[in-house]
Amino acid sequence: MTNLKQSVQNNDNPNKEEAPKNPMPSENEKNNQIKEFGQVPVNTEEGSGIHCITIIGQVEGHVSMPPQNKTTKYEHIIPQLVALSDDPKIKGLLVILNTVGGDVEAGLALAELIASFEKPVVSLVLGGAHSIGVPIAVSSDYSFITPSATMTIHPVRMNGTVLGVVQTFEYFDQMQERIVEFVSSNSGISPERFRELMLDTGKLAKDMGTILVGKQAVEEKIIHEVGGLKEALHKLHEMILAKEGEV
Repeated sequence: MTNLKQSVQNNDNPNKEEAPKNPMPSENEKNNQIKEFGQVPVNTEEGSGIHCITIIGQVEGHVSMPPQNKTTKYEHIIPQLVALSDDPKIKGLLVILNTVGGDVEAGLALAELIASFEKPVVSLVLGGAHSIGVPIAVSSDYSFITPSATMTIHPVRMNGTVLGVVQTFEYFDQMQERIVEFVSSNSGISPERFRELMLDTGKLAKDMGTILVGKQAVEEKIIHEVGGLKEALHKLHEMILAKEGEV
């Protein structure tokens, strides 16, 4: 009974200091975020409401990559996207890519989630967005690529034992069509042109596909604009203001 009275008195005490609702992340928390996810926590009290997600190295799917490989684990990114979508303090998302590609299904899963993100999303390709990085790059509402960045478009590949039967070819073709359909639906390139770039035999030595550098990706209508971080942030702020004006 005494404990209950004390608890009530403490709650009614006007001089009692309340804990801040949105405590600033400590330096240790920031360092852990950078180490684990390559991200800095958003300043929820004074920040702009923009969160940055990086897709770097190889997109890791159901199979763990060797420890020396730089990877983006899709099980890290998916819950973050869900939480950011439901966080009222987050107004927009900046996705920065420098990836060699990776697991097709994991990459498409990330691309589909970003494409269905209800808040403004801008992507920026730095270095490169190859293979399954292409669908992720075009999944945003607006995309940028730096002048020196590249995008490699090639057919679906698979490592390990492959059965030499018709069903294997049909499976590869079906998976490839999923990528073609997604990219053409989320960018200005036609399915026919994307397949043509994917199956070109004159651009890559001992392989088929096409490498697009900066402006070429814009000319092929895969990426919206050539630009860097300044342009990407300016566009994202512009989109956030436009969305807030609609509400």
